[in-house]
Amino acid sequence: MTYLRTILGSASDPGFREKLHDLGHADRIEYLVLAPQDTARRRLRATTDKGTDCAVALPREERLHNGAVLLMEDDQAIVVRVADESWLRLHPTSAATAIQLGYHAGNLHWRVRFDRDDLLVALEGPEADYIERLSDLVQGGGVVVGMTES
Repeated sequence: MTYLRTILGSASDPGFREKLHDLGHADRIEYLVLAPQDTARRRLRATTDKGTDCAVALPREERLHNGAVLLMEDDQAIVVRVADESWLRLHPTSAATAIQLGYHAGNLHWRVRFDRDDLLVALEGPEADYIERLSDLVQGGGVVVGMTES
């Protein structure tokens, strides 16, 4: 197991760019692909795309991000890649329904963002589960479910 205890920098930093470029040509970069919600974690166990088992234990002040360099050696690097995130678009048909939708999203601790009148919910599970939680609003026509975005 490889223990990773700090973020050394970012893949876009000038100090890492050239070395990563060289390691990439030699196929010596391993990517730790994380779900977006896992970037908030300080401790986790995951496997790189090449099968290296990793235990990440970061200090409180550090946060995982796309391109975070966790290991840089002469013959190997481990870099974080954040997977694409999918969003469920919910369009309330009235102000009253918008308030109800916001209330539900808040109570369920869903991560959200706004796009004009629409509420976008980060999918951290099956889309059907989210729609089911709002079934009264959706079936009553108060919320129109739109396309999932990445």
